[in-house]
Amino acid sequence: MIAKRYEPFWKTVPLEKMSSEQWESICDGCGKCCLQKLQDEDTEEVYYTNLSCHQLNVSSCQCKVYETRQTIVPSCITLTPDQIDEFHWLPDTCSYRVLHETKELPNWHPLRVGSNKEMLRQGLTVQHYAVNENTVDEEDWDTHIIKWVHGMPEPYDLS
Repeated sequence: MIAKRYEPFWKTVPLEKMSSEQWESICDGCGKCCLQKLQDEDTEEVYYTNLSCHQLNVSSCQCKVYETRQTIVPSCITLTPDQIDEFHWLPDTCSYRVLHETKELPNWHPLRVGSNKEMLRQGLTVQHYAVNENTVDEEDWDTHIIKWVHGMPEPYDLS
């Protein structure tokens, strides 16, 4: 008898059909979606900053108030399956975006390797460059704009 090959759920269940537990497990915990974003009023272009939400624990890349984040931080964006076509604004290493675009999780993803050690080794979290938003005056946020180059931040030249 030939044993059936087990396919992980992310290969067999489309993002929009995942259970809430499956959906949550796709998040790699990098913290990049918790960085403040600025939007150009004229072009509507979105710019990331290296400024983290004040509720992000930068060391662990975990939200301090995850279960009640929408109440405590009303501007918090919750990624949901019905927004899949809008994921282009996420960094190119975001597991939701990668899975949507390639139908595969990155080779460093915790679901594939069993821990977050590989993504930490590759520097794919915000823990080494995020700055708490409360330490910078809001009128200076534009001086903290970054661009993503293969999931890594680089200063953004606005000129």
